[in-house]
This record gives sequence, structure tokens and C-alpha cells, in this order.
Amino acid sequence: MGFVKEFKEFAMRGNVIDLAVGVVIGGAFGKIVTSLVDDLIMPIVGVITGGVDFSEKSVVLKEALLNADGSVLEPAVTLNYGNFINVIIQFLIIAFCIFVVIKGINSLKKKEEAPAEEAPAPSKEEVLLTEIRDILKSK
Repeated sequence: MGFVKEFKEFAMRGNVIDLAVGVVIGGAFGKIVTSLVDDLIMPIVGVITGGVDFSEKSVVLKEALLNADGSVLEPAVTLNYGNFINVIIQFLIIAFCIFVVIKGINSLKKKEEAPAEEAPAPSKEEVLLTEIRDILKSK
């Protein structure tokens, strides 16, 4: 029973729950970025580059081996560099979004950690009373 209790305490910690929420939101965010790149950015890049669809770009390293009836004995071996370009763009978008979020969090922390305004200079009366107090203490 001690193991179950320890596991329950571990699983119910705030950090573990926060991490789980972050993973779920991160997964959903990844899907949004994938759609953004595949459905919005890459078609525009394709138009700019003359109708090139990067997701289908590849280099054939070894041709497919076919039977006499046309069925595939061995599939072709390809180097899919277009898909790699899509993934790099997705990574850059995610990295930029994380950078913006962290930058915002850091600026909020700096505002919280900013020192309070310095106290105004003591008045002449306060200075005089402090001097009198110090003289009395020394006697």
C-alpha cells in the first residue's frame, strides 16, 4: 500500500499536473502549427516558387522493383527533402512562438522584481530629530 500512496502523492503534485496540461496543450498546438504550415504557408511558398509542392519533393535513391503484372516487389527508396523542409518551417514557427511567450513572461517578471521607488528624502525636522536621538543614545 505504501507504493500506491507514494505514487498518488507524486501524481497529484502541482508540477506533474502542470506538465501533463502542458503536454496536452503542446500536442494540440503542434497540430495547429502543422496545419498552418501545410495548409497556409507552403501553398503560398509554392506559388512564389512557381507551383512547387514541397511536401511531394523527393529524390529517388533506388527505383521500385515491379512484377510483370505491375505489382510492387520492392518499394522505391526515396529521400523526402520536401517533407523535411516543411518540418523545419514548423519548428521555426513553434520556436518563435515559444520565444515570444518566454520573452513576455520574462518582461512580466522584471516588472514584478523592479525595486520600489526610493523613499523620499527625510525632511529637515526628521534629520534634526534623528541627530537628537543619536546624541541622546550616545550619552
